[in-house]
Amino acid sequence: MNDKLVDLDHISDWVFDVDNTLYPRTCDLFAQVDSLITNYMMNITGLERTQARRLQKDYYRDHGTTLNGLMIHHDIDPDHYLDNVHDIDYSPVQAHPELIDLIGALPGRKYIFTNADVGHAKSVLAQLGAGDIFDGMHDIRATGYIPKPEETAYESFLQFHGITAKNSIMFDDLEKNLKVPHFKGMTTVHVVAGEDFAHDQVDDWELGRVDEADHIHHVTDDLVAFLKSIK
Repeated sequence: MNDKLVDLDHISDWVFDVDNTLYPRTCDLFAQVDSLITNYMMNITGLERTQARRLQKDYYRDHGTTLNGLMIHHDIDPDHYLDNVHDIDYSPVQAHPELIDLIGALPGRKYIFTNADVGHAKSVLAQLGAGDIFDGMHDIRATGYIPKPEETAYESFLQFHGITAKNSIMFDDLEKNLKVPHFKGMTTVHVVAGEDFAHDQVDDWELGRVDEADHIHHVTDDLVAFLKSIK
């Protein structure tokens, strides 16, 4: 699944999502967040668990994040939400020195661009052993709570960090989050789960793969192997 790359000499800025991208879905870290989001939905809406979960996933699909849906439809405090849903155990994320060394050795600047918040991203990176290899982070607060895949979120990220789209590459686990980057001229990499991954907390669309689509330039289920293949 990992392409042999020969044409990334033009890349000067490397952009990584966090959840299910820098760590594998199989460690189930985001499953903890997902459960806390369901609890939050129940408290806000008064719905029972099954209905609250269905609405949670509808908001996630239709509005980019469940948070965005809750802000639109229920006028919640986003900081209260973020503090609650990221109150998790980060120990399932294992140190990954090989991945971190490969990212650190990439030529140019490295960035985190996430729909979570900086605190969550830093906790994940600490578990991975990332130290200070990233030149910047752009989280949901930095975009004014406007999430990927909204174009405004990408414009905020690119402008704030002075990134030229055609000289950058983006890694993300959701193919819909790569549509705008492609449109703007970024190279895109869809980081997918292994073929046999299944989880009752993950809807089919979240695991969707697009083998042939203009906005997906490369697909990998092994980020280390992909980074090793770059010449």
